[in-house]
Amino acid sequence: MSLAIFDLDNTLLRGDSDHAWGRFLIENHIVDGVEYERENERYYAQYQAGTLDIMEFLAFALRPLAQHDRATLDAWHREYMQSKIMPMITAAARALVDEHRQRGDTLLIITATNRFIAAPIAQVFDVPHLLATEPEEMHGRFTGKVAGTPCYREGKVTRLETWMQQHDQNLKGSWFYSDSHNDLPLLSLVAHAVAVNPDDTLQHEAKKRGWQILTLS
Repeated sequence: MSLAIFDLDNTLLRGDSDHAWGRFLIENHIVDGVEYERENERYYAQYQAGTLDIMEFLAFALRPLAQHDRATLDAWHREYMQSKIMPMITAAARALVDEHRQRGDTLLIITATNRFIAAPIAQVFDVPHLLATEPEEMHGRFTGKVAGTPCYREGKVTRLETWMQQHDQNLKGSWFYSDSHNDLPLLSLVAHAVAVNPDDTLQHEAKKRGWQILTLS
């Protein structure tokens, strides 16, 4: 039994859940449309370019969570799941996860997206383990701050190492599926690195290192 690790956005999903949440907030007039869209697109472009300041982005992305109570946020999230996320989930992505499930592998989603957004998506895939950026909570409300290490770039490695110690897991025979060059720190550590719908930088690196390249559509 091996560890099968899946990135979420543009890997298991045919799109980016963080970016889509921003679109949902704009379309439902929950945030200032013009300003929020401009910043949402700017940060997404920085992520794709590998220049994102993760703490600056999270200050932006977690602010709306701090401005509303949890019941309201949960209701919005249910709408978001139906309108934005379910259309992003393909049969091929479900089949990939199920293939590892049938092997008896331990299934884990690891994502820079915050847990509020990501946890219900992991449930749809029936993946029991999730490492995500943790939004800080106090007295049942989000504060707009981050708790612990963001699950991004080298932070994914840090978070995974801690998780493996807690769950008696290791990277022997492990798999990691990702679309992004931002995940090269973790892709470089696993036994089987798979570039899924890779960006140009990751595709070049995968070809150079002889990693499998997979298209999920």
